[in-house]
Amino acid sequence: MPRIAPLDAVPDNPMGQLNIFRTLAKHPKIFEAFGRLGGFLLSGKGFPARERELVILRTGWRCGSVYEWGQHVVIGRREGVTDAEVARLRTPGLDGWSAEDRVLIQFADELCQTNNVSDATWSALSARFDEQQLIELVMCCGFYRMVAGTLNTLGIELDDGVPGWEA
Repeated sequence: MPRIAPLDAVPDNPMGQLNIFRTLAKHPKIFEAFGRLGGFLLSGKGFPARERELVILRTGWRCGSVYEWGQHVVIGRREGVTDAEVARLRTPGLDGWSAEDRVLIQFADELCQTNNVSDATWSALSARFDEQQLIELVMCCGFYRMVAGTLNTLGIELDDGVPGWEA
């Protein structure tokens, strides 16, 4: 049951009519800022989309946000995340991941657990991504941690057709 009932619709919303948008639109200034940052992070203009979705999905799972998880299962599959990878993202540990993906999963795990990442994880990421991508990666994980807490606390319900944990 939502703690704040969503609007019936958000007029002229290019992001769509998802429950998260219909709820956040009750605070227009927050909704506008949320849309700008979230839209940029999802634009695919900086950080590679598949890798971004691995981090968002792991963050959603780590934060216990079924709404975030379900929405990003849909987006992740579109960006090349396989069904086997989706299932593995809900498994503690790093078994079965390539070295390139393992460091992204480790990054999300560390940031969600400690609000920081180890020097070893940062070094591995720095060997692959430039400074702007690294900043974007940290902001992306932090943004979706905030989103997960908002979704969970406000009780925002899954949208029709979006999978839950069973995805």
